[in-house]
Amino acid sequence: MEMSKKPKRPTRDEFVLEELGERLVEAMREKERVVLDVWAEEKTPPCTVVELDARTSRVGVMVNGTKQWIPFLDIMSVEYPRD
Repeated sequence: MEMSKKPKRPTRDEFVLEELGERLVEAMREKERVVLDVWAEEKTPPCTVVELDARTSRVGVMVNGTKQWIPFLDIMSVEYPRD
């Protein structure tokens, strides 16, 4: 059986994950546009957080008018665009 060459997602402590969650909640509440750094992918274009699903640990974002779901643990950082 061949192993995938995809790098392993870095582990982060509870404090970092809690802070990340708070930033996502704040961005959703304030309807702020954010740029998400997603593990093993390109950064997202500026998007709006529209839903947080605790049951599936996914974050719903609107990107260019399309809703996308991103696994919470794949989000490495939440940044505000400099535009």
